[in-house]
Amino acid sequence: MLKKTNIILALAGAAVLMTGTPVLAQDATTPPAATAPAAAAPAAAPAPAATTETDPGNVGDAVGGEGHGDITPVSMFMEAGLVVKVVMIGLVLASIFSWTILLIKMFEFGGLNRKTDQFLESFRGARTIADMRRVATSDEFDGNPLADMAAAATEEIELSRQAGLSVTGDHRDSALFRAQSAVAAVQAGLAARLSGGQQFLASTGSTGPFVGLFGTVYGIMNSFIGIAQSNTTNLAVVAPGIAEALLATGIGLFAAIPAVIFYNYFNTRISAYGTRSDGFAAELLNAISRQLDKGA
Repeated sequence: MLKKTNIILALAGAAVLMTGTPVLAQDATTPPAATAPAAAAPAAAPAPAATTETDPGNVGDAVGGEGHGDITPVSMFMEAGLVVKVVMIGLVLASIFSWTILLIKMFEFGGLNRKTDQFLESFRGARTIADMRRVATSDEFDGNPLADMAAAATEEIELSRQAGLSVTGDHRDSALFRAQSAVAAVQAGLAARLSGGQQFLASTGSTGPFVGLFGTVYGIMNSFIGIAQSNTTNLAVVAPGIAEALLATGIGLFAAIPAVIFYNYFNTRISAYGTRSDGFAAELLNAISRQLDKGA
């Protein structure tokens, strides 16, 4: 009887073990299923971070006003601020005026030297003071500086004669002194005439780079303010604004360098013509002196 009881208990225990195993297995596998959403949550967490990335278009608005496409000098000018635009326009106009002065003075000096050569050829063929005056006052040489010098000197001699003054003998030196004074007055006006436009070239050459630098400093200052507001140091985004500012310095140099070259070139031409006029003044007074000694 006891043996049967033990057998029944053993069968019952086996049955319990067989029915209890799936339950334990289910309990053991349940926690991973429960933790699956928790594991998925961190993986999904970086998704909102994508929305915090800086939009290049927004940064462009903060730094340069608008998004930048192809960078060209025209687009950089259009994107620049008002102050920088005013600086650029002023420098471009100064450059245009400098080139205009170059063309005007090149034509002026070319015609001046040609007319002067023709006048000297005619003047040296004159035999009397009256002939000198006729050549100097002819319409062919109207406005020529050397012709004006000869006209002033011979006219002074003629006015002295008309006033009843003696221009020969003991009064010869007085007549020559008055003629020399008339020539000097014409030469003073010649210097002012030939140096026209030189002051503008000198001002453009000396101040152009600094005006351009002012525009650059102002533009870069605004670019850095935009960088601070956009919280980005991406060079591709902030470089266009800085390039716009640097364009002002480039235009300043473009205006200043030719102006300095033109100024030095025309100073040389003016000095050369001034030397030529000094030589003619001596030649003119010598010719008048010879005529006065002959009593002409």
